[in-house]
Amino acid sequence: MRKLAVLLAVGLLSACGTSTVVREGGSSAPTSTPRPGQAVTVQRGDTLYRLATSNGISALDLATWNNIRAPYTIYPGQRLRLYPGSGSAPLARPASSGSATAQRPSVRPTQTTPQAPAAAPVRSPFRWQWPTEGQIVGRYVGNDPTKQGVDIAGTSGQAVNAAADGVVVYSGAGLVGYGELIIVKHDEQWLTAYGHNRSRKVNEGERVRAGQQIAELGRTGAARDMLHFEIRYNGKPVDPLTYLPAR
Repeated sequence: MRKLAVLLAVGLLSACGTSTVVREGGSSAPTSTPRPGQAVTVQRGDTLYRLATSNGISALDLATWNNIRAPYTIYPGQRLRLYPGSGSAPLARPASSGSATAQRPSVRPTQTTPQAPAAAPVRSPFRWQWPTEGQIVGRYVGNDPTKQGVDIAGTSGQAVNAAADGVVVYSGAGLVGYGELIIVKHDEQWLTAYGHNRSRKVNEGERVRAGQQIAELGRTGAARDMLHFEIRYNGKPVDPLTYLPAR
């Protein structure tokens, strides 16, 4: 079975027959379409990527929903959920203007809708480093599968460095929308992903140090020279700007 990245997202993320959403900065990534209550049984010869794309779901999301971790191996007879663990359907789109008034519940002027408190960022055991230099042209947006990290503009060929010590668990171009992609596992909970590289300088299984060059910045799978960078905790994306040092 071929190794596949969790991430990238989320997402590292391709789906046949789904609409494409353009990220700020010009890159694009397909949107997963969860299928609440449905599952698929792995057959001999199946890969996580093949099952994901044939069901309109990103490989990253399919792995995350089924708690599949590195090296992301699946087995014949294994049942994989085609929806998040909660089983909830994706948020409905707003109703058209013609029916919005009829469907909107009445609220007294003095009432306010309670807002759920924002979850505090998970503490990280690492001293994260910026993976490359450049202007941020795309930011993380929670619950938006097309904005699961930050996009950093740069010059083709400039160094892309590991954000912390770890082991390379994916180095390839098998996740559509991310181009030449590298995923580094830092411990059992934390991963980082580096997409759209011009070239990769490390192989799967290789141990890397914080600040070590692992790739050259490029535009594979993107419309401009940039790095797409994600930090994931237990397979779920978090805002990299919460963890990267201020600059």
